[in-house]
Amino acid sequence: MGPVVSCCPDGSFGVKLLAKPSLRAESRRVIPGRGRRDSLYLRETIGLRITLIFLWLLCASRPDALAQEQHEDEIVANLAGGRAIVHVAKDVIVFAAIDQPVERNSIPPRVMDLDATHIGVLFGASEWRIPADPKPVRLDRNFQRVARADPRYQAAPGEGETDLETIGIAFLEKLRPLVAQLHHKLDFSADDPIFQIVIIGYAPNDYGPEVWVVEYRMEQEQVATRGDYWQTRVQRPRFTQLYPPEKHAPRTIVESRYPPDSKGPTLAEMIHGNDPNITHLGSGEPRFAKVLDNLRGGQAQKAATVDSADFMRAVLPLIAGGAPFVLGTMDERHGFEWMVPPEEPAEKVQEDKNRPPDAPTLRRPPKP
Repeated sequence: MGPVVSCCPDGSFGVKLLAKPSLRAESRRVIPGRGRRDSLYLRETIGLRITLIFLWLLCASRPDALAQEQHEDEIVANLAGGRAIVHVAKDVIVFAAIDQPVERNSIPPRVMDLDATHIGVLFGASEWRIPADPKPVRLDRNFQRVARADPRYQAAPGEGETDLETIGIAFLEKLRPLVAQLHHKLDFSADDPIFQIVIIGYAPNDYGPEVWVVEYRMEQEQVATRGDYWQTRVQRPRFTQLYPPEKHAPRTIVESRYPPDSKGPTLAEMIHGNDPNITHLGSGEPRFAKVLDNLRGGQAQKAATVDSADFMRAVLPLIAGGAPFVLGTMDERHGFEWMVPPEEPAEKVQEDKNRPPDAPTLRRPPKP
């Protein structure tokens, strides 16, 4: 995990001893009968001095050795990469998440419910592993669902609305103890988020559908007295609103990617650019053609509910390129429903006693 700091090129500790002629000469001019005892005394004194010097060097190197031990047992973050695509149609939100790994052994983007009217798609470091513990730490588990906040509270500039800020801080508190265990220098830009949530749902006070991207960046500081040892901190989340757009701006499909600089056209760009595959999809199905007309005209919110969901189900295999994806719908009254559920099996979670029985859930329905 990090370079081994040592005193010698081969990685070992060494002590060079310089002979002192005066000591050797003095030992030759001893009184008969005492020379052997004095010589032994001098050798014991030199041996003690060697031992003390070696112990001093060992103690001085202890912070580096400690840092090396900590690097070997250091926590590891598994990153989830891919795309989140959201189509806000008439009376429903249709969303998808495509798994596009950013490294070996990457994990898929995971979907979770955040409160009664919001879901989240998790990207980046949503799973953490400690070498000594075979069970990973997942940020989509053991999450306390957020209750509706006091509407009188006003969020600070640059922060999300009250309920979104509460969600963002909840993830921040889960990230802090994990990120703090990273003690080696990371090849990670300070402008790139280590963790990212796409929040999809309905705002309070009849505001309507909304889509936000919440990004968590980190900063590092080297501890000079401990060699190659770094302190890592996660910063407060940054909120970017993707939907609704500015007043009078066209309304179309919105998309978020991780990493943010991933290449390739978005689905909206393919639709407006008359991509042959998508154009062929519309020409073969009249109701899909109507959805495309709404999207190209900047009136995605007027597209029919069922037709929009079926259109997304048909178009995803064309743009995913064989990658796994999930697809779901959410409306304000009936909550969440899977159209293409994740392949991961659902795990038992602790029930919230205050949760209404008809509240939306992301769990897969049991097979009959």
